[in-house]
Amino acid sequence: MGFRLNDGRFLARFGFLGFMLAVAGCQSGDSTSILGTGDGGDSTPKTAPEGKVLQSELRAYCPPVTLREGTAFFNTYEKKGDGDPTKLIYQSSISAVTRTCAYGGGMITMNVVVAGKVVPGPVATDSSVTMPIRIVVSDASGGEPLYSQLHKYEVVVNKASGATQFVFNDPNVTFAQPAPGTVRVFAGYDEGPPKKGAKVASDDSGL
Repeated sequence: MGFRLNDGRFLARFGFLGFMLAVAGCQSGDSTSILGTGDGGDSTPKTAPEGKVLQSELRAYCPPVTLREGTAFFNTYEKKGDGDPTKLIYQSSISAVTRTCAYGGGMITMNVVVAGKVVPGPVATDSSVTMPIRIVVSDASGGEPLYSQLHKYEVVVNKASGATQFVFNDPNVTFAQPAPGTVRVFAGYDEGPPKKGAKVASDDSGL
C-alpha cells in the first residue's frame, strides 16, 4: 500500500517528528560542531556559519535510535495493585523516538528524544507520573554498554483531560565516534525486575 501525500495521519506524524527534532535542537546546545574533512586532513572541529549546513555534517554517521521490544508501555497502579487492570491509575506509552548528533574531539554526542502519552486508567487521579526511561548505547560485540542512563521523568497529569502528551530528551549521550553500523542505541521504559507476586499485565489494554 503506497503513501498518499494527502493522508492526514501521515502528515500529522511527519509534523510531530519535526517538532521532536526541533526540541532536540533547542536543548542540545551547539549541534553544528563536527569534524572537518578538508583536503589537508584537518580533523579540527568545524562550525558551520549561522544558517548553513556543512557537507561533512550531511555525511556524518548518526546512529539510529530503536525502541527496545517490550519497553513501550509503563503502568502505574494503586498500592498493592500491580498487574490488576481494575487498579490501574495511568498507562504511559512511547510512540516515537528520534535523535540529533554533534561531533568533536573523536567523540559523538547524541540528543535522544522520546515522545509518547499518558492515558488515565479506571482509578485515575490528578497527580504526576514518574516514568523510568533508560537510554542505552551498545556496541556490536555485546560487551559493556558504551552509555547507559536511567532517567526518572515526571509528567503532571489530569484525569479529566484524557491523554497527556510528553516529550523527553537526554542531550548528553556521549561516546567515542563509531564506524557506521557498529553501535546500537536503544530507548524505552526500564521498570527493573518484576516484583515478587505481581500479576502479568497486558500492554494492549486498549488505553
